[in-house]
Amino acid sequence: MPVTREICLNLGGRPITVPIRRHRRARQITIHIDASLGGAKIIMPLYAALADAKAAVREHEDWLLDRLAKLPPRVSFADGAIIPFRGVDHRIRHVPGVRGVVECVDGEIRVFGRAEHLSRRVTDWLKSEAARAISPLCVGKAEKIGRRVRRVIVRSQRSRWGSCGANGHLSFNWRLILAPDSVLDYVVAHEVAHLLEMNHSPAFWRAVQRLTPHMERSREWLNGKGQQLYRYG
Repeated sequence: MPVTREICLNLGGRPITVPIRRHRRARQITIHIDASLGGAKIIMPLYAALADAKAAVREHEDWLLDRLAKLPPRVSFADGAIIPFRGVDHRIRHVPGVRGVVECVDGEIRVFGRAEHLSRRVTDWLKSEAARAISPLCVGKAEKIGRRVRRVIVRSQRSRWGSCGANGHLSFNWRLILAPDSVLDYVVAHEVAHLLEMNHSPAFWRAVQRLTPHMERSREWLNGKGQQLYRYG
């Protein structure tokens, strides 16, 4: 299992904290830009020295600072914030003094109740909306290929948009509800197709094409813009 620590360095005149994941399958020290963290992370072998990790960061200091500067700013779930919902920008609006519910009306995500609960309520609502959108799509697409979905799970994931287990359980990243509907539809089709083909063979991609008309366009969208969804929340 990965072991996580972090190192703190001063780069370019500002402090930088870089999480470290030691992994038994790692053969060398690698630095990654992780949009879900809003920064960088290091993957390194179990027994590599921390001094070597620090040296790797300093060796790539200019590259790292350049990539960090290009990361889009984070957008918290707060009153007045603009966030995408099903690919369309919506403004979060806090409505105080009313029972704590969330509703989407006229381009606004209206969050009722106490202000200190706003961020959590928006997150919970988005997860619920993701499950409500994804579950029936899974069932419908599985029926088209003569398969059955045993369970649909919507949760936080840092590196995947979806996955399919050998037990027929499908898992999805709740942030898909921020993406356009065509992208969400493609990811569902991708995972449902794994119920037929647990690989990425030509037969698998033919199955995906049978299940969604948006395959190529949505793959391009995820590759180009998908990581930006991690800036929200």
